[in-house]
Amino acid sequence: MMLRPRQKLFVERSLRALGEHGNTLGVAPTGAGKTIMLSAAVGKHIGSSAAKAAVLAHRDELTAQNLSKFRRVNPGITTSVVDASQKSWGGQVTFAMVPTLTRQANLEAMPALDLLVIDEAHHAVADSYRRIIDQARQRNPDCRIYGVTATPNRGDKVGLRQVFSNVADQIRLGELIASGHLVPPRTFIIDVGVQDELRAVRRSGDDFDMGEVARVMDTVPVTDAVVKHWQEKASGRQTVAFCSTIAHAEHVAAAFNAAGVPTVMVTGDMPEGERRSVLAAYARGEARIVVNVAVLTEGWDHPPTSCVVLLRPSSFKCTMIQMVGRGLRTVDPVEHPGIVKRDCIVLDFGTSSQIHGCLEQDVDLDSQPGEGEPPTKTCPSCEAEVPIAVMECPICGHAFEPRGRETAPLADFIMTEIDLLRRSAFQWCDLFGDDAALLANGFNGWAGIFFLNGAWHAVGGAKEERPRLLSIGERLVALAAADDWLNAYETDESAHKSRRWLREPPTERQLVHLPPAVRADLGMTRYQASALLTFKFNRQAIQHLVRSAQPAALGQAA
Repeated sequence: MMLRPRQKLFVERSLRALGEHGNTLGVAPTGAGKTIMLSAAVGKHIGSSAAKAAVLAHRDELTAQNLSKFRRVNPGITTSVVDASQKSWGGQVTFAMVPTLTRQANLEAMPALDLLVIDEAHHAVADSYRRIIDQARQRNPDCRIYGVTATPNRGDKVGLRQVFSNVADQIRLGELIASGHLVPPRTFIIDVGVQDELRAVRRSGDDFDMGEVARVMDTVPVTDAVVKHWQEKASGRQTVAFCSTIAHAEHVAAAFNAAGVPTVMVTGDMPEGERRSVLAAYARGEARIVVNVAVLTEGWDHPPTSCVVLLRPSSFKCTMIQMVGRGLRTVDPVEHPGIVKRDCIVLDFGTSSQIHGCLEQDVDLDSQPGEGEPPTKTCPSCEAEVPIAVMECPICGHAFEPRGRETAPLADFIMTEIDLLRRSAFQWCDLFGDDAALLANGFNGWAGIFFLNGAWHAVGGAKEERPRLLSIGERLVALAAADDWLNAYETDESAHKSRRWLREPPTERQLVHLPPAVRADLGMTRYQASALLTFKFNRQAIQHLVRSAQPAALGQAA
């Protein structure tokens, strides 16, 4: 398995920081491939030595996911598991469930570790995690601590300084949008006449007083305006709405239902079974909108969701990004057939975008990840070294003052496509010279993107696997999905973009299978012949997949 270029840089920076500080935190949002990067960092750190490592997680599904992906990235490293059903430290890397390992008998059985890895590292300051960390350091004072998380800022505002002294790297949402691994947001800041009142709302603790927010936002005229603007700008899209209070959410849900838009609501007070049932109904498409109060901010995703409605302000940018992030996932056409998602509409009726800057403006889609040392700044509260782009210190929670800037109108927002063809480890062949069908070959798999009826379709195949549809939508998203498919089946050894034989003439065996008109092309290379033959042998399957994908209108950009 191969890593994307940005993933490799994340791993390199993590390993460098571990060597310099003995601990480090890496921040990577949904879509970055956090588990893949974690696995690569562990594999490179322990290398061919006899060092032992443990990877902590707090849920069974996370432990299983981490173990599965680690084995794909590091097939030569032995593994073991410590959980409720088994307690083995026999592998070089052990995947441990925190609730199991924190029990005294199990903790005492833990051997000396050279590396302790904490997935979802914002939990690292909890008592159960601290017991494990303290035991690891007691057994081996030189044990390195590596944490990875998408959400470094805890709800209780307890900083991570007591475990991590630095942040090695942070992958930002904008980088993933620019590389095609998330869809771009289209943000509309909508003033329904309450902006001045919202700016006057006082803070309660670290966030705005939601009771006061509700006093401003939970009125019939405002809610009617919300319904009207949604119908004008996002009608038909599956939508998640964030409200200030339960009463506010109830009124918003009632207004949408009264307007004939099927809407459901989830709250933190709901029994877990009922909440799952409501979200399942939304996932099945029985509801167009799900309204919530601080329940779906993180840990929930339904990729077809392509509209986010903000009916409450947020004092911290990370909270705003988490809310918007619920609508940025790309769609797997196998899991969600008939759905094309090109973007996510964000309707901000509060002041978050004005406080923190538009999300489009904040993420620089024209820039590419740099090489070498990441730019950093020093937090004035805890003196930790953190990436220069963060607006809130991941270690202690200090909020950096935003620089003064004007909000650019939506029309000024231009997303420049990063040339994935140039950055890919594979050579992409334009099959017919019209830039409407591109294909790349590996030794174990192949992938292509094909344009039909206004959309790009990514298709991938591999040995002993039938071709499958990977993505439908924008060219960049399709290309990213196709490149990731090849990365999953190939290695650094089988990626052959720069191999000399690619430019050699076709073999006689290749020419036999090509039509006469193609054989007459004296400039054709061996690799081009290989790509054409791959298309020829898989043509029927590709055409069936592309033509049978009937896209719905969801997420179509205006």
